Amino acid sequence: MIRREFITLLGGAAAAWPLAARAQRASIPLIGLLSAASAAAFARLLDAFRRGMLELGYVEGSNIRYEYRFADGYLDRLPGLAIDLVRLKPDVILSVALPSNLALHQATSTIPIVMATGADPVGFGLVTSLSHPGGNVTGLANFAEVLGAKQIDLLRELIPRLSRLGTFVNVTNPLHRRQLRETKSAAVTSWIDLMPVEIHSPDELGPAFEALAKERVEALAVPPDPVFNNFRGRIAELAAAMRMPAIYGFREHVEDGGLMSYGPDNRVNFHRAAAYVDRILKGAKPGDLPIEQPTKVELVINLKTAKALGLDIPPTLLARADEVIE
Repeated sequence: MIRREFITLLGGAAAAWPLAARAQRASIPLIGLLSAASAAAFARLLDAFRRGMLELGYVEGSNIRYEYRFADGYLDRLPGLAIDLVRLKPDVILSVALPSNLALHQATSTIPIVMATGADPVGFGLVTSLSHPGGNVTGLANFAEVLGAKQIDLLRELIPRLSRLGTFVNVTNPLHRRQLRETKSAAVTSWIDLMPVEIHSPDELGPAFEALAKERVEALAVPPDPVFNNFRGRIAELAAAMRMPAIYGFREHVEDGGLMSYGPDNRVNFHRAAAYVDRILKGAKPGDLPIEQPTKVELVINLKTAKALGLDIPPTLLARADEVIE
């Protein structure tokens, strides 16, 4: 009789342990993350965010959980991934780049969304203002929509007689139409013929370079874009094969073989995004947290790539570079 009661008690306790473990796990805050890129392409930026969280006292598996969704460079997957992530009811969602921001904004109006990066959140209707977002979206913006003119200036300094410039337009990214208008205006001012090439999917990168070669373009401006960032290694290879100097919006391109970049350092944004997540977990409302913009835009140059392209970087350009990769 005693043995039977002991076995029953033991069986009941064993059944209760998984339930207790699940309850304990459910009490740990869940942070969702949506990125248009792949896990591999996103690794450095994710490390910056998680390092920021760790510095604030959040240890994965102990007092914080993460759930990731990656579109692998295919923006049409984002709406479904956003809905899937929202169904998990995370406490906060970290969003990466404008297409992800827009997809999440459509998927939820209640779960707090922290933008790690993204262009013109006011212009695209994500927030009421930078100083007082007013809804469930906050975080950090970038200058992606206004970098084209400065990038053209830098290319002209590198190639003084530049007359034909190519640029990519990702037609699945809402930002690119605005970027193209700004780049066209800067090109006209600089007496440069601009040759835009539309890209509908990552599979068209090779044909896009072939089209630029037929147009005899002398350089390429690759605008900030999660798809281009995801396939940055491939783009650098194609540019090298075509012996085409190119400028990019993010330093990751240059670290993976691109010639030069001009734009904010996304690692700073992602590290800073942890502070937003922390404040929201502690009770702050996203609509009351002002959106920050980068305080610095950096120029990064890859001398190894310049040498392979047969280019001599002007000393004045090297002197202004924030980092030179040799």
